[in-house]
Amino acid sequence: MHDAYRGRPIVVAGAGVSGEAAARALRELGAVVTVVDGSTEALDLLAAQGFSVASGLPVEVALVVTSPGFRPTAPVLVEAAARGVEVVGEVELAWRLAHLPGRTAAPWLALTGTNGKTTTVKMLEAMLAAAGHRTIAAGNVGLPLVDAVDGPYDVLAVELSSFQLHWSSSLRPHTGALLNLANDHTDWHGSFGEYSRAKARILAADVALGNADDDAVRGLLAHAPAPQVGFTLRTPKAGQVGVVEHLLVDRAFPDVPGEGTELATLDDIGVPGDHNVANALAAAAMARSFGVPAAAVRDGLRSFVPEPHRNTLVAVLGDVSWVDDSKATNPHAAAASLASYRPVVWVAGGLLKGADVDDLVRQAAPRLRAAVLLGTDRAVLRDALSRHAPEVPVVEVARLDTEAMHEVVEAARSLARPGDTVLLAPAAASMDCFADYKQRGDLFADAVLSLR
Repeated sequence: MHDAYRGRPIVVAGAGVSGEAAARALRELGAVVTVVDGSTEALDLLAAQGFSVASGLPVEVALVVTSPGFRPTAPVLVEAAARGVEVVGEVELAWRLAHLPGRTAAPWLALTGTNGKTTTVKMLEAMLAAAGHRTIAAGNVGLPLVDAVDGPYDVLAVELSSFQLHWSSSLRPHTGALLNLANDHTDWHGSFGEYSRAKARILAADVALGNADDDAVRGLLAHAPAPQVGFTLRTPKAGQVGVVEHLLVDRAFPDVPGEGTELATLDDIGVPGDHNVANALAAAAMARSFGVPAAAVRDGLRSFVPEPHRNTLVAVLGDVSWVDDSKATNPHAAAASLASYRPVVWVAGGLLKGADVDDLVRQAAPRLRAAVLLGTDRAVLRDALSRHAPEVPVVEVARLDTEAMHEVVEAARSLARPGDTVLLAPAAASMDCFADYKQRGDLFADAVLSLR
């Protein structure tokens, strides 16, 4: 047990997965832990495990460890700031625990972005494993980082959200990658500028990696204090990983200085779309920054199995492909998904959270056979379609419950022609009709399979 936390009164804000993991880790180090949450049910579960629980900040507190679900404006965090109490996230806590004196910390290969994080981190995990490393995907996906840093791992493949990065002050991974940047989560951060600043924290790394095809990312990467590496869908320059004809080529960490190293072919990437080629390039560049051989990059891509609800082919019925990309919860993600198919019967709608969809619809218009709209903000999409794709047939499903998906699929079947793709890429959050994007995708798949 390390004395740095022994006897210190520490509050963990949030009783979810990361909060519970942080509370357990701190208690094992001898801290006096109190868990704060608005859910009495969650608190009761932790109280049954012997934790002190409360609804607000105790009188004595030396540190607050917050979960991503707590916005900076949450009363308990505002009060902590007013009292001069430091607030960190579970990720920052994990970083500090990993670097306590006497501990040997596994390097972190960390990434963030508006879209594609989980796909990329799982590709990276597969490449590292193919190279023989003991590794695991952790952070915003998979294992909480406070558990991962105590595990038997040589290197960690770390996915981080903007919420987690906001509360990470001393984090400095071996490699920090920014996949892309689009307007999202401004309701949590307060502005796109604050969101961007949180994302840019990932670039405070030994190697800073960014998307050379994304103007916003390129601007942030240019100010990174570390050596800068780019990935691109174009022919790579020196210091980049990119595409040459049908090959993924490394000119950032080449086997022979001054030359390019062939890593894999486009056919080795088992998921469709240019956005997934970009994800593969980012994962490859991160792996190469850690010395992973080219053959392991290729083998990792070949063994990679995508997470559900990310461009998942549900079925091909009557020469119509049905694809579940329910994870496309914002316009940026939906645009990447739509660009992968043609012609498309587009299933879209939900909670847009104020997002502008005009550019999305304008770009997608030439690909659309028809659109089926659902959810609270479907009128915003309908109006954009009437402006930018007036010839595209549109069907609206008005009901706001889980049964809406059956009507959606029936409408899509009536609109689709042989050779079409019916694509669930909602460009919106799901909680108006469904528990989450996973339930939305599952119900879509169930309804499609019932057509058989």
